[in-house]
Amino acid sequence: MRPPHGPPRRPRAFTALACHGARRRAPAYGDHVAGSPSLRKDMYAAGIAVALFATAAILGHRVQDRDGTLRLGWPPLYANWAPHVGPGTPAALAVAVLVVGYGPTVARRLGPHALAWTTYGASLAWVFSLALVDGWHRGIAVRLTTKYEYLRSVPEITDIGFTLREFTSRILMDAPDNWPAHVAGHPPGALLTFVWLDRLGLGGGGWAGVFCVVVASSAAAAGVVAVRALAGLDLARRAAPFLVLAPAAVWLGTSADGYFTGVTAWAVALLALAATRSVRRPWLAALGSGLLFGWTLYLSYGLALMAVVGVAVLVAARDARPLPWVLLGAAPFVIVFTLAGFWWLEGYLTLHERYYQGAAGIRPYAYYVWGNLAAQVVSVGLAGVAGLRRAAARARRPSPVVILVAGAVLALLIADLSGMSKAETERIWLPFALWVLPAAALLPRSCHRWWLGAQAGVALAVNHLLLTGW
Repeated sequence: MRPPHGPPRRPRAFTALACHGARRRAPAYGDHVAGSPSLRKDMYAAGIAVALFATAAILGHRVQDRDGTLRLGWPPLYANWAPHVGPGTPAALAVAVLVVGYGPTVARRLGPHALAWTTYGASLAWVFSLALVDGWHRGIAVRLTTKYEYLRSVPEITDIGFTLREFTSRILMDAPDNWPAHVAGHPPGALLTFVWLDRLGLGGGGWAGVFCVVVASSAAAAGVVAVRALAGLDLARRAAPFLVLAPAAVWLGTSADGYFTGVTAWAVALLALAATRSVRRPWLAALGSGLLFGWTLYLSYGLALMAVVGVAVLVAARDARPLPWVLLGAAPFVIVFTLAGFWWLEGYLTLHERYYQGAAGIRPYAYYVWGNLAAQVVSVGLAGVAGLRRAAARARRPSPVVILVAGAVLALLIADLSGMSKAETERIWLPFALWVLPAAALLPRSCHRWWLGAQAGVALAVNHLLLTGW
């Protein structure tokens, strides 16, 4: 007979909802029994995140309807309400089902190299299929050809040296022949990327879109490489499916910021390999990291904040020896661009003036300083939020992955408080948001499929209910 004063039963409905099967085996690293206080806190954190996003949406619509100052169609996101399906819908559903159903199991069986390549392939399928929900034309081919985008300026670039010398003089809105918004809003490296693609015979929106998707999708593999170097293969295996099914994939395949994300991700991954001495020639990995960090500076001004993530990697690895090699790798870009006539700091200060000549001069800081964070809920997803709660709970004795995630969060907060990111942060902050996702690996393995399902649900809902901009 059962003792009359035994422990109370947990509600079966809650147990099943939290983590099916969690009580069938002993808890592994980071696991807890279903229905435990830790799991309830994870769900509370996810609920609070949903409430934050809903609040930002409700208040944002009221402000936008009242005076139009948010300059958004569906706040807090740069999007418009337009339920639809497309040719990518069946593929996106199939990828989601396969990763949710088999991703964790497959990841546990793969070696380090196979894990990185498989993650890349799965991410490529996920990003491509989500982009194709809007169809080939709107989803990929014309994204980078609108009046705000880089490809509008590619035909006029006949002399790169002359372009670099006059680049800053064309940033301000009142300048003769001023650059389109995205060209003006970034250093010349972003524009030059598409100029070089055009000169290689890969001109036009289709090639540019495919290039961005291919590079952006590799960020998931870079995440696996970095996590393995810093925290071990087991945690990398746990993180891999979450890096694949990131809701951020909605924007990774639709903008040049996806390309920026891929570049910065590999800069961080190479730095992690160098700092942990995980390769035969750590100095060479550090030099490669520096080259990518240097190029990053000339892709987007805001990505200078990736230095915060880089410092987090060095702290997590407890090794600063790669730093001189990183600086050496970045130096050539600073030297070449400066000698060619483009001074980074002058460009940034001029952009700051241009920024407030446009929509940023109207958009209210009081809304965006928290609305930007609400937008990240649909970028990192509910698993990312719950993983952040787990990471915060370990802040007193942080593991390497917690330090890495903390660096990404700090970079996000600095960008947010700067006031230079009013709206569109679901796209602009992709390079930072990527490094929040490994926090999901701290969730109990027995619950991973539930959280992966939530990630896929967020991405599919956003992509099928809204038409995202850029």
